[in-house]
Amino acid sequence: MDDFTGTLYLPGDPDFDDACFGRVFNARRPADRTPAAVLRAANERDVVEGVRLAVDRGWRVSVRAGGHSWAAWSVRRDALLIDLGDFHELSYDAETGIATATPSVRGGDELNPFLAGFGRFFNGGHCPSVGIGGFLLQGGQGWNARGWGWAAESVVAVDVVTAEGEPVRADATTNSDLFWAARGAGPGFFGVVTRFHLRTRPLPRHLAHTVHAYPLDLFDEVMTWLHGMHHTVSELVEIVAVTQTLPDREEPVLLVTGLSMTDTAGQAAEALAPLAACPYADRALFRVEARPTTLAEQTDRQRLANPEGHRYFVDNAWLTGPAERVVPAARKVFTELPTRRSFTIWFSMAPLRPLPDMAFSLQSEIYCASYVVHDDPGRDAELRAWLDGAMAELRPVTAGQYLGDSDFTVRRLRFMGDAQWRRLNEIRAARDPKGLFAGYLSAGTVTNTNDWER
Repeated sequence: MDDFTGTLYLPGDPDFDDACFGRVFNARRPADRTPAAVLRAANERDVVEGVRLAVDRGWRVSVRAGGHSWAAWSVRRDALLIDLGDFHELSYDAETGIATATPSVRGGDELNPFLAGFGRFFNGGHCPSVGIGGFLLQGGQGWNARGWGWAAESVVAVDVVTAEGEPVRADATTNSDLFWAARGAGPGFFGVVTRFHLRTRPLPRHLAHTVHAYPLDLFDEVMTWLHGMHHTVSELVEIVAVTQTLPDREEPVLLVTGLSMTDTAGQAAEALAPLAACPYADRALFRVEARPTTLAEQTDRQRLANPEGHRYFVDNAWLTGPAERVVPAARKVFTELPTRRSFTIWFSMAPLRPLPDMAFSLQSEIYCASYVVHDDPGRDAELRAWLDGAMAELRPVTAGQYLGDSDFTVRRLRFMGDAQWRRLNEIRAARDPKGLFAGYLSAGTVTNTNDWER
């Protein structure tokens, strides 16, 4: 145990509790799960030795990258928690356009500011403090996913420490089973990714946004219109509708937004024009039309919407069906927010792009996620019940869920294709036959089926 460059914390050590929970983003932290030990790894060798220590001690292994998992998936009872927060590397190869980063690197706060110096960009997570590790393993719903694809599609290789404690490179031709699984298995991945090798893209030269703010009594009309037209908008536009309470307002509003990522103002105006043509635009509380913006401004907005130090309940659903079914089903989760800081998003993925062969394999044209944000532990039961009720109303139009905003201790839905789920389990049986890696945190068996269909 003296061979680590980083630090191993055991129960009873003065800083053990902080090592367990200090980097958990959600202030609603688990009180009933205590790891056997925590290793703050400083390098890949620490990870290798940590996995081997766990094998020797009969511990399972869990992994923490950025700490943003809403359910704190990394905090597992009687497991060795390998925390990668102190293992920090970042590089860029100008000849290939490939960036290499360790899992704890934060997409918005670190990776993209670094890449901007080379005129490059990676479509990481919207919240700038999210580490790339869990984000990419879950598929990576990043900037303009509807046009550029899932961030995991831009992973060209991963460095992995296996269940045998061996460091390997995995890509499309070498250890391709691990590479396939690393793009979508999420916390069910059976290894520790120590580096991601990422294909970058040119930094857009002109960002512009359109924002329409509507009173909630226009929810049905505006969302029916948006449902019918969002697939016609340029793939250079990220389309999001969100209900939230703005700092200068007392009541929540419905914001319909488009963020264009183009090279010129003219391209931006053309790309955003369909959103400006909303038939209810003259009833908007305020409008912003194709106004120039910056990535820094947009990430600051995301940071304000996802404040640190608060308690979160989060759930989500892939929605499918015609507007006359989807819009009424979504009314509660959008129009009855239970706290001032809470918000619900509608994220366009239309028209759907075909996915490459990878573990991530379930999507629909509309992603809906609700974030209940508060500070009062005494309201936890009430707010959890509200969210459960709102998500239950979405059930008739729900195809499944996205791992990134899920909590399997509360609700387990389908999250990948049936064939991909079978393949993932086959690879797990071969790569981790003794179940060293803790896998999905769940109150029951994970079956990749919607809970009302069992």
